[in-house]
Amino acid sequence: MRTLLWLIALFALAAGVAMLASINTGYVLVVLPPWRAQLSLNLLIVALLATFFIGYVVLRLVGKTIALPGRVGVFRERRRKDKAGRALREGLRALFEGRFAQALKLSGNAFDAGESRSMAALVAARAAHGMHDDTRYRIWIGRAAEQEEEARVARLMTEAELAVEGRRFEEAAERLENLRLSGHRHIAALRLSLKVASALGHWEEVLRLARQLRKHKALTDEQAQPVVRRAHVERVRELARDGEALAVYWRSIPAAELGDRRMVEEAVPYLAAAGQGALVRKTVERMLDTEWDGGLARLYAQCANDDAAGCLARAEGWLRKHPKDADLLYALGRLCVAAQLWGKAQSYLEASLSLAPTIETHLALAHLFERLERPEEAHAHYRAAAEHSAA
Repeated sequence: MRTLLWLIALFALAAGVAMLASINTGYVLVVLPPWRAQLSLNLLIVALLATFFIGYVVLRLVGKTIALPGRVGVFRERRRKDKAGRALREGLRALFEGRFAQALKLSGNAFDAGESRSMAALVAARAAHGMHDDTRYRIWIGRAAEQEEEARVARLMTEAELAVEGRRFEEAAERLENLRLSGHRHIAALRLSLKVASALGHWEEVLRLARQLRKHKALTDEQAQPVVRRAHVERVRELARDGEALAVYWRSIPAAELGDRRMVEEAVPYLAAAGQGALVRKTVERMLDTEWDGGLARLYAQCANDDAAGCLARAEGWLRKHPKDADLLYALGRLCVAAQLWGKAQSYLEASLSLAPTIETHLALAHLFERLERPEEAHAHYRAAAEHSAA
């Protein structure tokens, strides 16, 4: 329909031009001594239009001819960039597929062609690392470092991540510190920092990072809990020789984190060894009142310190609810030993032993009989403990 309308308009224009030409009877006299020429006005108009059109065409042809080398250069540059970009994309795919040699080759081609040189160098570095070729890895990381402003963050993250994979934690820590100083503390960097701090045993840093990641929803409570637990236990282990410092540290732990039963169970022996068992006594009692746990009850004897009688009274209250709990009976026996109630200690320990014979119970009875100067019975329990251990 559009074509038909254009044809109608074209014919109408031609008809109009023909009518105007028939009406126009003027002429033009051209004088160029010694020549004179007389032309109709219509012919002159047609000649001028034809001359303009021919001149325009000639000028366009000349311009295109002159610009041809430049256009050829632009075409070649575009084709080179397309080829380099395709090489980089293929190199990335090869890297993800695990074809490291091919990824190294393709990314090297992209780098030589000047296409995203920083990214190409990082892809090549990752491929070389995947091939365990440390020499080429260092070369390509160095080339990526030459593009400092363009890919500094990406390079530092790559170096840190690959250093962690290679268990070069000091190197990873240095790269992550550079990132931190430049203000880049995004989630991926924080997670990597958590791994590095844990590997290097920087437990206070582990706690800070785990809490920060949990705050930003990058770690769930279930994911953060074992990390926080291990950091607290390792820190308690480090401070076990300094009772005062340990007490200060334990009091600084948030109440929510003190609710982790496993953390408390692992920390109690270190606190007891440092003479600070009383610090955790209230926590253990609250946990046992809320939900009974024989393993935790077994450790309760280590929380007595100078108040064995008070702990004994509390534990005997639990015994009325859990009369057949071997772990509680063991704890009662240890508390009676601390309170120098030898007869009750023997009764509780033997009752525990009858329910669940363990090495610890045999040894506790052996030590008790040594105090009571009953060597034969002590030797019998030492022997039983050794046989149990061997079995």
